[in-house]
Amino acid sequence: MAEKFDPAAHDKHADDPREAALADRAMHTKLEAGLVDSFPASDPVSAVQPAPSKPDGDRASESLWEKMKAAFR
Repeated sequence: MAEKFDPAAHDKHADDPREAALADRAMHTKLEAGLVDSFPASDPVSAVQPAPSKPDGDRASESLWEKMKAAFR
């Protein structure tokens, strides 16, 4: 049987396909392990970590009135 036709031109600057396959296999293994470790659960496994939250800064010095005004801005 003939190879599957790929109309995209070869990208000489692309990553090494073997390294990409190894990275893909490693990611799949990690996701599969996370899925097995979390079963049964309602939330799906995610490969990415959530972004860090904004620091609260110096909010301890704010008065209750300042906090209330900030809630309606």
